[in-house]
Amino acid sequence: MTEHRSPDAHFRTSLLEENDGPGANPTDNQTMGEIIAARFSRRGFLQGSLAATAIAATVSPLALILADDARANGGSAFTFDEVEAGVDDKHHVAAGYDADVLLRWGDPLFADSPEFDPTKQSAQAQERQFGYNNDYVGYIPLDGSAEHGLLVVNHEYTNPHLMFPGLVTIVEGEAAKQAPLSKEQVDIEMAAHGGTIVEIRKVSGKWQVVRDGKLNRRITSNTEMVLSGPVAGHDRVKTSADPTGTRVFGTVNNCAGGVTPWGTYVMAEENIHGYFSGELQEGHKEAANYKRLGIPEGAYEWAAHYDRFDIGKEPNEPNRFGWIVEVDVNDPTSVPRKRTAMGRFKHEGAESIVAKDGRVVFYLGDDERFDYVYKFVTAGKFNAEDRAANMDLLDDGTLYVAKFAEDGSVGWLPIVFGQGPLTAENGFASQADVLIETRRAADLLGATKMDRPEDVQPNAANGKVYLMLTNNSKRKAEQVDAANPRAENAFGHIIEIVEDGGDFTATKGKWEVLLKCGDPAVAEVGATFSTATTANGWFGMPDNCAIDAAGRLWVSTDGQGPKATGRTDGLWAVDTEGEARATSKLFFRVPIGAELCGPLFTPDDQTAFVAVQHPADGGEDWEAFGRPSYYEDLSTRWPDFKPDMPVRPSVVAITKQGGGKIAV
Repeated sequence: MTEHRSPDAHFRTSLLEENDGPGANPTDNQTMGEIIAARFSRRGFLQGSLAATAIAATVSPLALILADDARANGGSAFTFDEVEAGVDDKHHVAAGYDADVLLRWGDPLFADSPEFDPTKQSAQAQERQFGYNNDYVGYIPLDGSAEHGLLVVNHEYTNPHLMFPGLVTIVEGEAAKQAPLSKEQVDIEMAAHGGTIVEIRKVSGKWQVVRDGKLNRRITSNTEMVLSGPVAGHDRVKTSADPTGTRVFGTVNNCAGGVTPWGTYVMAEENIHGYFSGELQEGHKEAANYKRLGIPEGAYEWAAHYDRFDIGKEPNEPNRFGWIVEVDVNDPTSVPRKRTAMGRFKHEGAESIVAKDGRVVFYLGDDERFDYVYKFVTAGKFNAEDRAANMDLLDDGTLYVAKFAEDGSVGWLPIVFGQGPLTAENGFASQADVLIETRRAADLLGATKMDRPEDVQPNAANGKVYLMLTNNSKRKAEQVDAANPRAENAFGHIIEIVEDGGDFTATKGKWEVLLKCGDPAVAEVGATFSTATTANGWFGMPDNCAIDAAGRLWVSTDGQGPKATGRTDGLWAVDTEGEARATSKLFFRVPIGAELCGPLFTPDDQTAFVAVQHPADGGEDWEAFGRPSYYEDLSTRWPDFKPDMPVRPSVVAITKQGGGKIAV
């Protein structure tokens, strides 16, 4: 989900992740920026200077009074010495902690896996090795252990200019040009997508991969999967290769995800539009559906070698992507299932929580500017004593979309065929149609247009829900006012939701802005970190987040860099309660060009796993490098720093030196 890239580097798969276009939402539904402005402009405490006004709009007066003394009084829930923000080619972690690289692109996962050789790559080897661009990280304990379990990792997308030698040339000394990929290179890309399930164990305080783990598995763009739920078997998902409309090969662009209460792994399919090329026949019935999702975008060259990615040849194939995929990690031969009841859009993640009545609630973001926030409530109840009884919970339930109001309330609108505008008169013949065109259904319901909704995390400790809104550079100048003092929301927001009665299944709740991000020292930015936040502690572009076992919020970022913020992406600890509310501290930062994904804490809070994605994808704006970065000339060779080894996306395990809980 990379936010910024120099125009000198025309690497299409990197540009795909920007989501910086005008947005595919044609409706005049209200934007979140308009709602925030309208809500807070009515409050009496909007007085004083621009910076003070912005802070007052989102932080309570009590929090402002207490924030000045928060650090001195020990008000923060986090105890560690902050990392200094900046930009270089290495990673940095807070003093007193170790950040050990656990898994790198190409690392062997099985006893018979070949060692990684970047000059002799093959699809067959990659299918037995750790994939590329690790994003979501989850941990599933084995026998209840916080030191022995399964690590589940999404592999979102590939950067061929960083992966393959001899692909890039520099034109006129400046612009980078990438040659077309061969079929063999496309096959490697396809094998590098998907996910990894791998057994890990902590030995003498350090995590190790168990290469002969009986549950180890690679999932790729060619893994056979089943469509389940209301869309399974529908005419709109039938293809020449699958006339039943029930079998799909592979999953792509798996961004964030989740682990269910019953211990399965869910993978979210996000920017699916980039994998499809070609043209539909004039007047084709899927034209409007695909336009709403930006299909085809053609960032990948897969259609040149595989007809299923050419919409002119297989017009229904895109309808088989954009879903939540569930994997039974206990059986490495199990067939993953695309759970269509949870809707089709550019899914960021699927974090869940068990509600008071036993039903399970999943929160879902649609990661594009001006798109929506969803939640899915299962019809059935979670059975903690019978895992098998939970295995089809995701095939039956209600999908809702959020509508935020100016009075601070939020309503969850059911996306159900036959209700409201979701009828035959508007082109829906069944619930399957509604789910295939989830975005259009939400448009008609009047959902609130958001500023790139990404991770959405429920917090069992305080009953709240945290929503990351990465940014929206397309907000218009006429939407600016004292409470929203930026014509472009370059740095993003974090929204806090409290469901009515503390019930996550509720259809109504309240919302508040926890943070407006960016540099609080620049008044016109309008950032709202507490005054206890240091010059290192502020951040922009919130993306993924995690709630640790203590109920504390951790936020990772995507899109920072020399030009945008003067600092690389990283992991920040954010106070949400009491006198330190809205105070942020930098715990870990990544090398140039990377974003920080994951993050994930073990159940005992003694390890934080983070995913460092696409390091070296950029460098033009970094004064120390100042040119396009590609395989032969990289802005960093992290994590190996060897001249014969390319940069490698990796998962890092962070532990306290001498043991103990993190940030305590």
